[in-house]
Amino acid sequence: MRIITVIPAYNEGGRVGGVIRGARPFVDEIIVVDDGSTDATAFEAKEAGARVLRHAINRGQGAALQTGVEEALRRGAAVIVHMDADGQFVPEEIPRLVEPVVSGRVDVALGSRFLSGTSQVPFFRSMLLRTGVLFTGLVSGLWLSDTHNGFRAFSREAAACCPITLDLMAHASEILDRIACQRLRCEEVPVTVRYSVETLRKGQHSLGSLRIVFDLVKAKLFQ
Repeated sequence: MRIITVIPAYNEGGRVGGVIRGARPFVDEIIVVDDGSTDATAFEAKEAGARVLRHAINRGQGAALQTGVEEALRRGAAVIVHMDADGQFVPEEIPRLVEPVVSGRVDVALGSRFLSGTSQVPFFRSMLLRTGVLFTGLVSGLWLSDTHNGFRAFSREAAACCPITLDLMAHASEILDRIACQRLRCEEVPVTVRYSVETLRKGQHSLGSLRIVFDLVKAKLFQ
């Protein structure tokens, strides 16, 4: 069963190589989509052994993920893993994440930092994420413990019927909405999220969360 990891990356030089080397023992191939980086992200990813695709301009994480998923499907992936490039996720947890999909028990496995007991989530980030849980539940009817976690695994069929059309960070909510609309079987899997000053600075904040809500509601109204 061919497992391919898709990693969207924007200016992740100094980090993406370590993520790729950590993930390589657990998957068959890694596809990095360099989303218009201005640093050495693409070079570092190639040196670490990834297949690298590149956007000429920075389009957003959702667009980069979709580009990578399309390539993974073309390359015969049976299971597709989404993973971030900044080192927040633990590559050694990939086997646990994909197990429900590989076994055929579910179509989609969703990582949850709130089920693991190993993620020291800062208080204000925790409150923001739990607000997202409420919003996602009300909008999509899918009630989860962690709705903006970029560590996910899809069967080939599930990935094909969940295209990402929102280029920016609202793609995370769009994915969950598609899972609910397609009535895909999903399961949350405990995963670790490692926080640092740098990753917290790059993460979502209040204004960014409002943009996510706006983009998702607009997409649902005009779909």
